[in-house]
Amino acid sequence: AHLRPRSNLYGAVFRMRSGEVYAISAVCPHREGPLADGLTGGSTVVCPFHGRKFDLVTGEASEGCGVQTYPVQLEENGVIMVTLPISSNELTHR
Repeated sequence: AHLRPRSNLYGAVFRMRSGEVYAISAVCPHREGPLADGLTGGSTVVCPFHGRKFDLVTGEASEGCGVQTYPVQLEENGVIMVTLPISSNELTHR
């Protein structure tokens, strides 16, 4: 799922079969691949453009720059709440 942009931020939300929910930057820092379209397994997503793997918990990449992660809360009614920074200046760069 894609998050609606808040300022210039875009995110991707992943709800795994195990019930875990993760949110990360929507764009691969290497070739700007759409991570929401990537394959997932365990707590990893694979960029559909070139196969770079990103850890959905930490944002770390199998090689090169990682991606930003965002806090996620799954409410009892099934609503997924994602906390985004107010601006890109608040992002932690990996």
